[in-house]
Amino acid sequence: MTILITGATGRVGKQVVEQLLKREVSVRVLVRDPSRASFPEAVEVMQGEMLDIDSLRRAFAGVSTFFLLNAVAPDEFTQALLALNIARESGVKRVVYLSVIHADRFVNVPHFAVKSGAERMIIQMAFSATILRPTYFIDNDSMIKDVVVSHGVYPMPVGNKGLAMVDVRDIAEVAALQLIRRDRGASTLASETINLVGPDTLTGEGIAALWAEVLGRPVAYGGDDPTGFEQNMASFMPKWMAYEMRLMAERFVADGMLPEPGDRERLTQMLGRELHSYRGFVGLSEVEG
Repeated sequence: MTILITGATGRVGKQVVEQLLKREVSVRVLVRDPSRASFPEAVEVMQGEMLDIDSLRRAFAGVSTFFLLNAVAPDEFTQALLALNIARESGVKRVVYLSVIHADRFVNVPHFAVKSGAERMIIQMAFSATILRPTYFIDNDSMIKDVVVSHGVYPMPVGNKGLAMVDVRDIAEVAALQLIRRDRGASTLASETINLVGPDTLTGEGIAALWAEVLGRPVAYGGDDPTGFEQNMASFMPKWMAYEMRLMAERFVADGMLPEPGDRERLTQMLGRELHSYRGFVGLSEVEG
């Protein structure tokens, strides 16, 4: 049967497709502009958008399982609910959903609240579901690498509670494994939630120290005040999104993003290898820089 991937041109989606192809799975992707999408010939590319009902119906025809990934957007919740409804209408009963850790707790952050709502709908609509809850992505820090290298400051207000940052490669591989497990299992397979975390719980000071070690010169932590962070984000993204990032950073400082007991062991057992680390990302970033 065919597995449908939404959000297939993004950082996670592309790698989910790659992981499925490695395992010789039939893959279909829904993309806004096929002429700008680059996928292997084995991938069935369908043009469409998450708010286009006709294209959603075409995309879900003949599909057995799907990966639901919605980008952070003002209409993210509507996109998710339309996809879930059209999937059910099309007889698709299995889904892997990319949510976020603490979605049910950080509800003042809009894209967390959205994902919490989508999680509830998935359960209420009786899908056979795996809900993936990643922490903050390690490779998000690619955006601030130049600031660290050029100015010797780690500017992300992470706080001292700690974040168990996760690598996108680990997210994608777990997603692929769960899609295959759902697709090959009974539609009555019990739903579950998996926290996706990294191997280390990192603080702002600790991250700055890692950069300093790799660069061989001092790197300071910029502090917990998110005001400057919001202003910097607003210089290259919509102001509403920059404000969302500020709200998220405030929860980092107040609460952290901490794994639950057994999360790391579960992931390493599932993947059969160690998790990718932030230290590895810093070293690779310096080499590439």
